[in-house]
Amino acid sequence: MSTNIYRFLVFSILSLLIVQCSNDQPRIGFLMDNLIQDRWEKDKALFEEKVKELGGEVVVEIAEGEAVKQLVQAEKLIAEDVDVLVVVPVDLNAAAKIVELAHNNNVQVISYDRLIKNCELDFYVSFDNVEVGSLQADYLTKICPTGNYALIEGPVSDNNSFLLKLGQMNVLQPLIEKGDIKIIYDQFVEEWHEDDGYNYMSDCIKKSGDKIDAVIAANDALASGAVKAIKENGLEGKIFVTGMDAEVDACQRILNGDQVMTVYKPIEAIASVAANIAVQMAEQGSINTYSMTVNNGKKLVPSVLLPAMVVNRENIKMTVVADGYLEENNIYQ
Repeated sequence: MSTNIYRFLVFSILSLLIVQCSNDQPRIGFLMDNLIQDRWEKDKALFEEKVKELGGEVVVEIAEGEAVKQLVQAEKLIAEDVDVLVVVPVDLNAAAKIVELAHNNNVQVISYDRLIKNCELDFYVSFDNVEVGSLQADYLTKICPTGNYALIEGPVSDNNSFLLKLGQMNVLQPLIEKGDIKIIYDQFVEEWHEDDGYNYMSDCIKKSGDKIDAVIAANDALASGAVKAIKENGLEGKIFVTGMDAEVDACQRILNGDQVMTVYKPIEAIASVAANIAVQMAEQGSINTYSMTVNNGKKLVPSVLLPAMVVNRENIKMTVVADGYLEENNIYQ
């Protein structure tokens, strides 16, 4: 998807969410999982900036990967009279308690980037993660149409992990059935961490030796660990590796030939849409305009799913640099 088309789609969504500022300043609670990956610092800063532009304020709490801590933080923000909670859930199921608690106190909840399952969630803002998984697999199968594939998926505590794999298998399954591709390793990790990518890739190499042609690493942190294990075993240049999140290190690995692609999920877009929805909820009490619904196991949740795009060696400047997400001098060192 070109940057111009992406900008048009985001503009179209935001134009439906323009709000009229009231005299009372909307107070938005932002419950985040962690700030380990670079992208989450960007989410935090952009979301705060967008809410401020709309006349509101943001109160942020970081759970540091602990679901119980995130629930306590939700209780704290509700007691401090936030109007709306925006939640990046640590755990897709445990966070349902946050929604229940919020509703008991007349506070609405927006699930940010990751879906909260099995609850009366008010709104969901994310990317089309099934399509993201398809982008990863489609790119890989074009440059490696036959061979042994390893799948290193995200944690089961994150619903996106299942969506990514669904998208990947939509592409891979016909090739598996033809006998062109064989899945020799398929594991969900514990966390979205480089160490997990390293440990699981090391395990894959131990079990499969050098008989690995391609690795779908679900995000760039896992890809970083996988590449480290590949190099330690003298297999650099022999295995194609994917990623997601368009981190600076990933773009450098792409330029160096250690990773073939990543997926750019425009953070400014999701932060802008979520901020507009949160402020509109705080001021008007409801959202009447949305593009679709997503089933979270309990209800059809009003949702906005944004597009993502492939980043490879040839288009880094035309995507993440042109969009202002990364600075060229940080990538090309």
